[in-house]
Amino acid sequence: QVQLVESGGGLVQAGGSLRLSCAASGRTLSTYAMGWFRQAPGKGREFVAAFSRGGGLTSYADSVAGRFAISGDNAKNTVYLQMNSLRPEDTAVYYCAAATVPVAVEVIGYDYWGQGIQVTVST
Repeated sequence: QVQLVESGGGLVQAGGSLRLSCAASGRTLSTYAMGWFRQAPGKGREFVAAFSRGGGLTSYADSVAGRFAISGDNAKNTVYLQMNSLRPEDTAVYYCAAATVPVAVEVIGYDYWGQGIQVTVST
């Protein structure tokens, strides 16, 4: 089992950048596929970005492709989401998740979730 804790959220102006971190404890993250999801008020949780177990494959939602980048640091057992050119529609609670399957882009594919962290983008 793995425990996930997100950090790095906050308030940023449109066009700005933030980097979210997801620190893991309990097990090595390299044994999981990792993903980021988000949930805006009144909406369902949606896929943002993911990489496969071992990091060989990455996938992004169309809405963030070219602006966001997912990466991992095995030495720190941490996954990151670099978010650039932020837009007000990126405002949401962001969740880090770990999957025991080799790769997953759906909520149902993930087994472990962080508590979420708020990102607010102002106009």
